[in-house]
Amino acid sequence: MNRTKLLIDAIVKGLQEKKGHNIVLVDLREISGAICQYMIICEGNNPIQVSALTDFTRDAVNSELKEKPVFVDGLRNAQWVVLDYGTVIVHIFLPKIRSFYRLENLWEDSKMTLIPDIY
Repeated sequence: MNRTKLLIDAIVKGLQEKKGHNIVLVDLREISGAICQYMIICEGNNPIQVSALTDFTRDAVNSELKEKPVFVDGLRNAQWVVLDYGTVIVHIFLPKIRSFYRLENLWEDSKMTLIPDIY
């Protein structure tokens, strides 16, 4: 199986296990000038959950693939955290911050897949 696909699966598993919701996989491979191949966007209900989603996702990816993010930002206030894995960038938002920035709208020409909530 492709390494990027394994990475996506590990990230989604981590987000779902900590009850991340409204998870969207954005396929940017056909978008000229995109900074990564895929983006995963999700929400946590409050800063504590956003931090937990971040930590659990990092742990899940490290446990399954022995891979750490190249860059992490936003943990200080945990309203919008970014985990950069190179080919995949993860955005974990509070709902009001996500609706303000509307990242999905910036990439509306790309293929988007809604990942079901598991709880």
